[in-house]
Amino acid sequence: MDNTLKPWPALWSLVIGFFMILIDTTIVSVANPAILEGLHTDINSVIWVTSAYLLAYAVPLLITGRLGDRFGPKNLYLTGLVAFTAASAWCGFSTDIAMLITARVFQGLGASLMTPQTMAVITRIFPPDRRGAAMGLWGAVAGVATLVGPILGGLLVDGLGWEWIFFINVPVGLVGFILAWRLVPALPTHSHSFDLPGVVLSALGMFLLVFGLQEGQKYNWGTITGVVSVWGLIIAGLAVLAAFVLWQAFNKKEPLLPLGLFRDRNFSLANGAITTVGFVITGMSLPLVFYFQTVRGLTPTQSALMLVPMAVISGALAPVAGRLIDRVNPRYIAVAGMLLLAAGLFWYTALMTPDTGVGWLLLPSAVLGLANAGIWGPISTTATRNLDPRQAGAGSGVYNTTRQVGAVLGSASIAVLMQARLTAELPSGGGPSGSGGSADFGGGTLPAVLHDGFAAAMAQSLLLPAAVAVLGAAIVVFFAKPRPATGWQAAAAMPTAAERPAGR
Repeated sequence: MDNTLKPWPALWSLVIGFFMILIDTTIVSVANPAILEGLHTDINSVIWVTSAYLLAYAVPLLITGRLGDRFGPKNLYLTGLVAFTAASAWCGFSTDIAMLITARVFQGLGASLMTPQTMAVITRIFPPDRRGAAMGLWGAVAGVATLVGPILGGLLVDGLGWEWIFFINVPVGLVGFILAWRLVPALPTHSHSFDLPGVVLSALGMFLLVFGLQEGQKYNWGTITGVVSVWGLIIAGLAVLAAFVLWQAFNKKEPLLPLGLFRDRNFSLANGAITTVGFVITGMSLPLVFYFQTVRGLTPTQSALMLVPMAVISGALAPVAGRLIDRVNPRYIAVAGMLLLAAGLFWYTALMTPDTGVGWLLLPSAVLGLANAGIWGPISTTATRNLDPRQAGAGSGVYNTTRQVGAVLGSASIAVLMQARLTAELPSGGGPSGSGGSADFGGGTLPAVLHDGFAAAMAQSLLLPAAVAVLGAAIVVFFAKPRPATGWQAAAAMPTAAERPAGR
């Protein structure tokens, strides 16, 4: 390992791109009405602007993580950043919805190339007992980006037009490329055979599962076309993924997913925990935004600003929590964070009435900020601490895949629950489409007589992510105490036998 390596400048250059791609998972939701009007399309097509990105982002993560081990995380990151930035410009210049959806697919593929490399580089350039602060920064970026997206989207759409939620990525991407090219080290690569059957099985299984979960609500969890049903896709996806795992167990050469990773207790538990975090963070947003806009009459930008305490506190405290991780068992911080996450959501459910003072609604947002500061860094550090540097990309790919699957589960589950609670709480004919179907509820469009029932439905829906946060805390309790770091530097720098020059 190069003693002149400067890990912190390298990390800062990477999180610029990481922040940008995470914002793009949420920023488009605010712009959907403007895109619908500007491109003269329909709501189902607009939904695919987000769905196409998330599918292209989530499905290849296992593969792109492994490619980082083979060709170098810096090379994969820069390639992904170029693809993402170019696709962002393509999105902004789109003149019809088909062009925009196609560009979003390429944007998602670029993001999928980039994401695993950020964690892989952290794992390889920071020693395990100094990784907490780095993962704290990585976690702060992940948490804050999820919250900043809607705020930034509202400001850009209101001020400049929907195209600018994509155009803004171009200068940021250029700066990020220059910094990463100059500051991120070219780490040793490791010779890997390419598991083609594993690639096909993992990609197909992930596509069927994620597509089924993501589109289930749109088709009312029934038939999509002909004999193809949502549940058929989900079951087929699970079956293909089971076949993928079996192939990984029987592949004696070099599997795409080293199942030995899961022999590490903390890696397995951290993947379970980050799945619950992805579920909660995604699932909590929709009921809150609908409550703020439909019941309280706030604009999209105003409703996003209600989450500012969460973003500010999380961003300010996550690096502090990260430094603390290096001194104490991360389990204690993560348990506290998950319980605070649940507490903040339960507090929201008690306050979500039509006449609660707006100031009171900022308090649980602040609690969620404290929670976020104590979640991302400790869980990420626990997942990566015992990874062999040669498997950093594979481990990062798995970790980011489980986070994305959790997010898709959260999105699908909360949509179903919200519909059910609206049907139960609103009088016949007063729910969406008269019976809990989808409707266009903007601020001020819902009659005041229905505000109590609508607010109650949103509050009850928020109980689901709150309960999942408690489940996450229960998983984190079983984290084992981190092992002392030994032999890390040599393992990170040492080439494999295939990489050593002949005769040595």
